[in-house]
Amino acid sequence: MFGDLFEEDFSFVSNNQCGKGKKSKSKDTEPLAPREFTKLSGIKNQGGTCYLNSLLQTLHFTPEFREALFSLGPEELGSLEDINKPDVKVRIIPLQLQRLFAQLLLLDQQAASTTDLTESFGWNSNEEMRQHDVQELNRILFSALETSLVGTSGHDLINRLYHGTVVNQIVCKECKNVSERQEDFLDLTVAVKDVSGLEEALWNMYVEEEYFENDNLYRCGACNKLVEAAKSAKLRKLPPFLTVSLLRFNFDFEKCERYKETSCYTFPIRINLRPFCEQTQLEDSEYMYELFSVIIHKGGCYGGHYHVYIKDVDALGNWQLQEEESKLMTEEKVQKDTENIKEMENPLTILKGILSEEESKQIPVDQLGQKLLEKKGMSWNKKYRKQYGPIRKYLQNHSQIFRLSPDDNKVSLKEMYHQLQFGSDCQGQVLQSPSQNNDVQWTSESLCTVLKDSASGSHWFDLNDSKVQPIKEKDIEKQFQGKESAYMLFYRKSQLKRPSEAQANPRYRVPGHLLNEMDAANIELRKRRMDCDSADNNIDLRLHLGSHYKFYNGALHPSLSWKESVLDLTIDKRKTLGDLRQSIFQLLEFWEGDMILSTAKSLPAGLHLYQTLDGDEMTLGGIGLADGADVFVWNGKEVGGMEVLPGLDHEPVLLNVLRLAGYNEGGKGQHFIESQHVVPCSAELSTLWKALASPGGIILMNSSGSDKEVENWKVVPEEDMKKTVRIVGLTDGSSILVLDSHDQSLVNVASGNLTAFMHDISWLQVKNFCRLEAEEKQVKITATIETVMSDIKIKAIQELQLGEELVDDSCLRPINRNGKLLAPVPEDYTVKEAELKMGSLLGLCHGKAPTSTQLFLYFVVGSDLQGAPEMEIVVEETASVRECLNLMLEKSGLPG
Repeated sequence: MFGDLFEEDFSFVSNNQCGKGKKSKSKDTEPLAPREFTKLSGIKNQGGTCYLNSLLQTLHFTPEFREALFSLGPEELGSLEDINKPDVKVRIIPLQLQRLFAQLLLLDQQAASTTDLTESFGWNSNEEMRQHDVQELNRILFSALETSLVGTSGHDLINRLYHGTVVNQIVCKECKNVSERQEDFLDLTVAVKDVSGLEEALWNMYVEEEYFENDNLYRCGACNKLVEAAKSAKLRKLPPFLTVSLLRFNFDFEKCERYKETSCYTFPIRINLRPFCEQTQLEDSEYMYELFSVIIHKGGCYGGHYHVYIKDVDALGNWQLQEEESKLMTEEKVQKDTENIKEMENPLTILKGILSEEESKQIPVDQLGQKLLEKKGMSWNKKYRKQYGPIRKYLQNHSQIFRLSPDDNKVSLKEMYHQLQFGSDCQGQVLQSPSQNNDVQWTSESLCTVLKDSASGSHWFDLNDSKVQPIKEKDIEKQFQGKESAYMLFYRKSQLKRPSEAQANPRYRVPGHLLNEMDAANIELRKRRMDCDSADNNIDLRLHLGSHYKFYNGALHPSLSWKESVLDLTIDKRKTLGDLRQSIFQLLEFWEGDMILSTAKSLPAGLHLYQTLDGDEMTLGGIGLADGADVFVWNGKEVGGMEVLPGLDHEPVLLNVLRLAGYNEGGKGQHFIESQHVVPCSAELSTLWKALASPGGIILMNSSGSDKEVENWKVVPEEDMKKTVRIVGLTDGSSILVLDSHDQSLVNVASGNLTAFMHDISWLQVKNFCRLEAEEKQVKITATIETVMSDIKIKAIQELQLGEELVDDSCLRPINRNGKLLAPVPEDYTVKEAELKMGSLLGLCHGKAPTSTQLFLYFVVGSDLQGAPEMEIVVEETASVRECLNLMLEKSGLPG
């Protein structure tokens, strides 16, 4: 099944001394996660290698095997650094196993990689994706190790630890002659079908006798005839470690298919093998074995998943179940629960909770009281008024959290506290990254000190690839039967006692060169995690210095260049506001007096301030500062002698203000004069009207902008004049049209829009394409929809200050959005007939425009329609095709 899986292949060996995979593979940018609370390392699944991981963990938690392998030094095994030297013998498989075990013991990572090990097997990526049988893998791995260790002091390592013998005997009933045959074993394979458990299976194999009688007689070599005889088997030599393979998979000859035996099959934690041995006179301790590993298979006979239950013989891990932890923390939890109940009854917490759940930003104060009644079943007046006063007064007293409308009738949660609802845990504590909550720094030295529960003895863990969890010994019983059940059992002799120095000491018997390698790898891991942690938590802030700003047109503007007015600062978001303030003081040595920090945002009108940051003990992440945030540094009162009002209520809005100009020369057409004005979003429309319109004038607004559809313009009714700019929906870029009293005859006020008036006026743009000047110039021409195109051309030539001779040798051509010149417009057409819209762009070009009885044609010479330049001709509508072709040939200079 495995082929040459364990033939040593030197071509795939990595020089990476920390076991991070071959160099051809790209390195992960993220460092490996540290070990979890068990302080034990799992093994990564390369894709179907769970069976290998389970076996490797079992060997790793067999300390006698691990230490025997560690005892083989470079003088016997060679070094991976010499892998490419042809005259040096390097035993790569035991070397890679040593490194893997050292990593599992000492390297602070959640899971070790077996990439280097499997590559040393010559295992390709296709082999990684195939799942094999762990029982066969165990035998082949032991065979490969024995082969690799030939000629070293570890040549008998497998035999010393796992080798046992079974003797098969046949006893003649007549002459009592005994025929013997001895068999070696590294593991015992026992039946599962129709057997209740391991002890019954061993009884059937090594106690029950098979009789040769009747038609089934045995030919005795001593008697030289067929005789009755008894056949039996006994364990002659017991190994220190007994491996038992369970025959879970069988073949159904009736259905001609394999199946998995999932019936109940028990096995003991401690077992006495005396009844199954040839020699039974020794002390009981010689026959006692203790279970220390159970490899479990989950799935069917054609696939599944392996994981392993392992007994931590050397107490290397931190064993503590969730329920055990809860017992130890009962008093602390009770205390926290009491504090939480008090916090739950705090009106500040309740009101913040109600407002944070509201979809709308602002709700009436009376509605807030109603929601409190629904939530607590008791009104504010009955529960809190005596202690805290009226609800409106309470909200006013906590203005740093709640924002009341100018008339105190509506309330909302301030922006910063909206963010805090999502940046804290259920107790209201600011969330911190794992690196802050976990003060343990993993080093090879600190691995020697691990937490232990109060109970004595070794404990069990479930090692499932990268995941390691503590379990109870009784959990093993769950693996007696079912689709997820025990597949291999590993026992160790009870006589094998571990030295006290090995307890909770992962450095025990690890060779010095591997200790140094792991120590260096841990230092590098810590450095990479710190770098990654800093990168994840660092934020870049833009500090706007108040002394370098001026306040005008409703917003802040830099008085110097952007580079001089703004400082970039990188800081860890887990630091406090006080830390940020201190960092700014260090940057600005010239600063004197109070320093106020406010969040800011660049708007079309300029920079605007919002929330004043306070609470120096709060973290930057907790107060909502994110990467790229703008922070304004000032004295909190004025900038450049001008008072600055921060907050959403004073947010400046940039509006486009349009007016109708007087009559221009050449007709009654009018055009718009556009200017920009900045107003606070809380300003009432009546204030805006007084500032912009003359007495008797009206205002129309278009929240979509000045160049949108006509129907978007709406007359502001009298009843809306008390509403604010924000409430009526005016935002940055919105437009308002101011009409004086004499202009209102052009507006259908009753319809509420400009429809009756907009269709009657028009203005066009004309661009000079005659190229008589160094650069193309563009002018705006006002006209009515009845204006004739020839008049527009004459006005454009005058505005462009071109010669009068162009009047007879030029035409107007519309320009589309792609900048292409379209067919000239007949000069006797009106604006309406030419289907020109307000703001259309025309080109003033050489050549005469066609009359209403002529056609303007484009043509291309050649077969390349895309690349060849277009040419143009003007023909009469009555012209024949031949006449058109002749004109095209003449225009292109071709004979024909």
